[in-house]
Amino acid sequence: MYAKRAFISDWPGFGATIIVCAFIAGSVAAKDQDFTVAYQVTSQGLDLTKPAGTHEFYSRLKHAAEIVCTHGMRVDLVPPSDPQGCYEKALGNAIRSANLPRLTEVYLETHSLGDAATHGIDVLAMMAAK
Repeated sequence: MYAKRAFISDWPGFGATIIVCAFIAGSVAAKDQDFTVAYQVTSQGLDLTKPAGTHEFYSRLKHAAEIVCTHGMRVDLVPPSDPQGCYEKALGNAIRSANLPRLTEVYLETHSLGDAATHGIDVLAMMAAK
């Protein structure tokens, strides 16, 4: 089983919200031991009120999910048995945890409403907020 979490810290007042997310891929085995792989992603320097900033942040989240679900920046880790499933779960959980309507919209450009529901992304609340 893979467990991912995203932790968010908002620092308003800089024109853009700064968000820090950590992806954790649990149960990645290396030498018959379980390891936790974490990768920190920040939106620092991005204006998340603009589409370009939101798309760049989404790209950063995708890259982080890819890293933690493959080699985890360590050569001695064995990737999970389902790297694509791990990737989708890590990305979905990060989007849900960030809880940013614009970021959810970018996610929905390449994922279905069913994918969003699977990862607990509240699309209805996002639509109601508009």
